[in-house]
Amino acid sequence: MRRLLLALCLLAATMWSAPAVAQARSQLGPLCTTDTTPADQMIDACNKIIALKVFKGEQLATIHFWRAVGWNKKGDYSKVIADATEAIRLRPGQAAYNLRGSAYYDKGEYEIAIADFDDALKLGPPSGTIFHNRGNAWRGKGDFTRAIADYDAAIKLEPNSAFSFQNRGIAMEALGDLDAALADINQAIRLDPTLPQPLINRTAIWRIRGDLDRAIADGSEAIRLAKERPPVNIMTPPNSVLISGYIHRALAYETKGDYAHARDDYKATLAIAASDAGSKANQATAKVRLSLVTDAPTPIPRDAPSPTTQPPQQQTGLAPSPSPAPGTPGKRMALVIGNGAYAHVKALANPANDARAVARSLRDIAFTVSEGIDLDRASMQKVTRDFLREAARAQVAVVYYAGHGVQVDGRNYLIPVDVELKAGSSMTETMIDMDTIMAGLDDQVRTNILIFDACRNNPMAQQVASAGGNRAIEVASGLAAPTSLGAGATLGAGTLIAFATAPGQIALDGEGANSPFSAALSRHLGTPGLEVQQMLTRVRAEVVSGTKNKQVPWSNSSLLGEVYLAAK
Repeated sequence: MRRLLLALCLLAATMWSAPAVAQARSQLGPLCTTDTTPADQMIDACNKIIALKVFKGEQLATIHFWRAVGWNKKGDYSKVIADATEAIRLRPGQAAYNLRGSAYYDKGEYEIAIADFDDALKLGPPSGTIFHNRGNAWRGKGDFTRAIADYDAAIKLEPNSAFSFQNRGIAMEALGDLDAALADINQAIRLDPTLPQPLINRTAIWRIRGDLDRAIADGSEAIRLAKERPPVNIMTPPNSVLISGYIHRALAYETKGDYAHARDDYKATLAIAASDAGSKANQATAKVRLSLVTDAPTPIPRDAPSPTTQPPQQQTGLAPSPSPAPGTPGKRMALVIGNGAYAHVKALANPANDARAVARSLRDIAFTVSEGIDLDRASMQKVTRDFLREAARAQVAVVYYAGHGVQVDGRNYLIPVDVELKAGSSMTETMIDMDTIMAGLDDQVRTNILIFDACRNNPMAQQVASAGGNRAIEVASGLAAPTSLGAGATLGAGTLIAFATAPGQIALDGEGANSPFSAALSRHLGTPGLEVQQMLTRVRAEVVSGTKNKQVPWSNSSLLGEVYLAAK
């Protein structure tokens, strides 16, 4: 970004040296157009210059651009976009497109960001900064091959760019090449040992390899550097580095079983103001995990055996499988719930059968499965929280739910069997928030697969609406695309979510012993050598055919490379 700002600095210098305007302008000009000016002073100076109504065309575009820079420093990305758009209208330029693209990226709107970076590259000479930024957007979309190609181009143009080496390493890690990832991130550290970001990303690699002491050491050094020298790059969202440092060290502490330090770091993560999409996602994860480690019993040491599980309970309880030691490499865990015996809303015949079939298929391919049938809210909350807590040590985590689900105000809720919605009640507190489960699992070092056969037609919408009292509530059919995705955004890295049918549509409970979706899923889960997205494609084709196009399963993925649930 520095090189792109240079041309605008030169233009600004000629503007303020012109003799035609009063002295106030010569004082305001440098404040507005110097990238080291504090954000509030920069915005105020630019506001006053615009109010003078002296400049037009390219000169006015420059002022809007610099005010956008000020908003960017504050993390107000909607205002960045508004000012950059006005600058582009007045005078399309490489720097303005790059700045607007970066703001869209920070909002999690990667497709629009890529379009802006494309336009920026068309308007000027090749720029390592813009290639780097477009690589970030491709990485945000989960297209790591294109991201690496852009980072390659950035490094070729700017071979001393520590950030391009760092982010290429992140993309390499996502594709499973940990050696190449470590080499790139080490190179970034060599190029600039004062940067905390490469250390944070090396923390993740150490966690993947199970070297938790190194992970904690790198996280600690990154936090020290971020506090000592807060990032001055105007393209770095405020507080994002410190938030990232705390969450990564917290996850390492939790995985090690050091819940006291994990709690401290989760609290520190939440105490910092967040502006960008990535930081907000980290805080959502920190909120859930802080609750989990706060409620946890005596911490389980990393290499200690798991406590003895309770015997399976009948119908209303949980049936856990024997669990290997928490530190076992490659641990694969699944939570399977089937709710059908509803007391106050329409009962469903098949969820219990569906859950048992899916649990059996997962056990057959060596998953440790916690299975719950017809759970009330207390049991459902407990089994979910226990699973999320243990998933901190898993390499692969699968969540499957069959039963009633409902979307309220665009958020998805899974329905316990004892739910009873009454006017004036706090209705969402009687259900399980699906986005909370997703936030609790969000962690780039683990593969998460979430499957919901919970879009079945039911009378709950009317009851939810009547329970709302005077509150404005939007109740819709089926489930919504998760709110954690954001507008145009994708899931957290390493996650796949699948619905039995498209968002907002109704899935069938089925006339046989299983729903069409779960019957197909349980048949294909254990197919040897079948990559998970190929498996879901087979499931989709079977459901579409079996329901005569009435039901089309939906999925969204940011998986890091190919994932095989059953051995090849």
